[in-house]
Amino acid sequence: MRIGDAAAAAGTTPRALRFYEQRGLLPPPTRTHTGQRVYDVHDVRRVRVIRDLLALGLTVEDLRGCADRLDQIGTTPCPSNPREGVAARRLETLTAEIERLTSLRNSLAERMELTR
Repeated sequence: MRIGDAAAAAGTTPRALRFYEQRGLLPPPTRTHTGQRVYDVHDVRRVRVIRDLLALGLTVEDLRGCADRLDQIGTTPCPSNPREGVAARRLETLTAEIERLTSLRNSLAERMELTR
């Protein structure tokens, strides 16, 4: 299928497919004799996994670190030991950010109470 059809099937845009290819998350697709990209259902499945992982809070850079395993890992980007994988590191980062924001929120709420 052509890039527009593949993008629609994966729930994204042709621009996103080209971006994923440029960033190494999607292997270069085969091309027609006129140079147009051609994707198959395997590529569409991979793009869906990429989108699912990005929606979970992982970054493109996180996924680049395990791009060679995206077809094998489904929606959990981890090596054989899940406590050491990309997802575990991202979870630690998100937990630290939540703690920082909670502290900031509490400080602001305290200040608002003092001004009443």
